[in-house]
Amino acid sequence: MKKIIIIFGLILLAVSCKKQSPNEIPEIPTLLFTSGFEENVYIDSIVLENSEDYAIIRGTDAETGYTWPLDILGAKNSGLHYIGDDNKKAVNAEIQTVLAYNGDSTRALYQEENYIGGDSTQCPYEILDITDGTKDLYIKYRIKLDSISLTKPNTWRTFFEWKTKDYAKGSGFRLISFIYTDEYGKPYWHWQGDKNPESPIWEIDNFNIPIPTNEWFLSEFYWHWSEGDDGRVLWKINGKSVGEHFGPTTRKGKPIDFIMLMQIYGNANPKYQWIDDLEIWNGIPK
Repeated sequence: MKKIIIIFGLILLAVSCKKQSPNEIPEIPTLLFTSGFEENVYIDSIVLENSEDYAIIRGTDAETGYTWPLDILGAKNSGLHYIGDDNKKAVNAEIQTVLAYNGDSTRALYQEENYIGGDSTQCPYEILDITDGTKDLYIKYRIKLDSISLTKPNTWRTFFEWKTKDYAKGSGFRLISFIYTDEYGKPYWHWQGDKNPESPIWEIDNFNIPIPTNEWFLSEFYWHWSEGDDGRVLWKINGKSVGEHFGPTTRKGKPIDFIMLMQIYGNANPKYQWIDDLEIWNGIPK
């Protein structure tokens, strides 16, 4: 009996000491961060010198208790990145008090792009200098888009993307969500992984799920980083799958470098959006 107990104890010890491999899917997902931009959360008006025009969101959310700026995946920096902003006239961001999806008052991140003011005009919230970019993430938030930007033919906009290391050098990978309009001005979802903007490795169009405008909807993103067939990416709108892809979610073993968590970018101008009720998990919550 004593031998059986000892052997059983050793088995339990071995299981408890087992380390999770870099691309192993977590058994029980853990909430990493959540915020609705509520009281005490603000955009710092002081732009640090040599910061490439980053504005930092700071403060502890009075409702959730989580503190900005984001530091998930070992990120060392994060903030709103003003690019080609023409002195904040082409793009801008602020925290506003608006009506929530349920009709209550809420605070939300507002982003707008009025025109192309310079090279690659955009204003994403970037999670930067990631040091642990081989882990699963599940991200969801509510978003409300304007009703005027997606009415013209052959336009596009995006509100989420990430890139691995060395993407700009041609040896990395990008995951990006789009809303396109066709030649008649009808909008549709587009989801792709690519090695450069002109070279998709895979792409999915979805014409079946309507594009909500001027109303709140729920967007969910999930990925399992892997070089193998067990890689997976998933995008849902209001609980319905825009597209799911299985296979490698990187190239040449490159880890994720930075995440454009809440992006506003594209030629469908002017455009604006609100973001609220952000949640980030290390796997799909049950």
